[in-house]
Amino acid sequence: MESDAEEQRVPIMEPLGIDFLMQLLRIQQPKNILEIGTAIGYSALRMLEACPGSQITTVERDEQRYKDALKNIKDMNAEERIHVIHGDALEVASTIEKEGPFDLLFIDAAKGKYEEFFHMYSPMVSDTGVILSDNVLFKGFVADDSEATPRMAKIANKIRRFNEWLGQHPDYYTTIVPIGDGVAITKKKETQKQ
Repeated sequence: MESDAEEQRVPIMEPLGIDFLMQLLRIQQPKNILEIGTAIGYSALRMLEACPGSQITTVERDEQRYKDALKNIKDMNAEERIHVIHGDALEVASTIEKEGPFDLLFIDAAKGKYEEFFHMYSPMVSDTGVILSDNVLFKGFVADDSEATPRMAKIANKIRRFNEWLGQHPDYYTTIVPIGDGVAITKKKETQKQ
C-alpha cells in the first residue's frame, strides 16, 4: 500500500507519524474510532493493526480513493471492523453521528478545514476521548512559509490559525508533537464538580 500511495501520489502518513499514532492507540485502546480522510485506507488499517478490537468509521469524499480504500480493506479482511462512508465530512455528520460516541477522532483531510471538522465532530467524542490532528506543521511551512508556493502558504496560514485557536481553546488541552508532519494531541478538560 505504501508503494502504491507513493506511485499514485496519494498522501499517507509519514512512517514516524504512523508509528507514533499506533503507539498512542496501543496506550489508549480506543474502542470506537472516527477518521476524517480515509484516502486509500492505509491509516485506518494501521490503526486496526494497533487496536484489533476497535471499530473504525472513516469518511472519504474522493470517489476513486473511496473505491481504493474499500478494495484495500477487503483485501485485508477488515470490512467487519472498518466502515467507510463516501461523502464530504462536512455534509455527512448526521450519518456519522449514529456510529458514535467516539473514543478517538483522527483528523487528516482537507488541511484548510481542520477547524470546521473540529467544531463538527468534537461533540461526538466521549469525555475521556482524544482528538488527533495530523499535518499541523505542514512541511515546516507553518513555522516559515517564505519558501512555500502561494497555495502552500495559504494552507500553512490556515493551519497556523487552527493551531493557535486550538492551543487557546478554553475546553481542551493540546500539545503539538513534531513527529512526522506534526501531530496535535487534544484532550477535553475535565469539568470541575461544584
